[in-house]
Amino acid sequence: MELVVREARVEDAAAIVAILNPIIAAGQYTAFDTPFTVAAEQAYLRGFPARGVFHVAVNPVDQRVRGFQSMEPFATYTHAFDHVGTLGTYVDQASRRQGVASALFAATFAAARRKDYEKLFTFVRGDNPGALATYVKHGFAVVGTARRHAKIAGAYVDEIMIERFL
Repeated sequence: MELVVREARVEDAAAIVAILNPIIAAGQYTAFDTPFTVAAEQAYLRGFPARGVFHVAVNPVDQRVRGFQSMEPFATYTHAFDHVGTLGTYVDQASRRQGVASALFAATFAAARRKDYEKLFTFVRGDNPGALATYVKHGFAVVGTARRHAKIAGAYVDEIMIERFL
């Protein structure tokens, strides 16, 4: 699939929510457990940190957003982590295995380097091997497991901690 990756805009909020909410509803791919509203996503985009990176992958043929990736500073309460970003990657369920994540990772890695990040860090649900495989394919390494870290619908879920040096 041909894609254009660009910075997310407030006008993308509805498309982002349309991708994220079915993933949340599936209950097996993310630790998010509450659907997002378009208004909440618009507010999030308006307040997005200047050092953050938020990309959408758009199919230029139909102009539909097929996925998005956001990266924010790991912590803002100290400068000790200024070199670390934390990210999340979400691909429309009908667009998986079509290069969307690969396009997003390439753009985000380049933007993160330009913003002086040296390392990316995130969590992947322990019961989501597809997501873990995608991150590993893009250079992430497992650094540990937070056991029973999330509790979703009454069930504990391990979170796999992963990192990638830029």
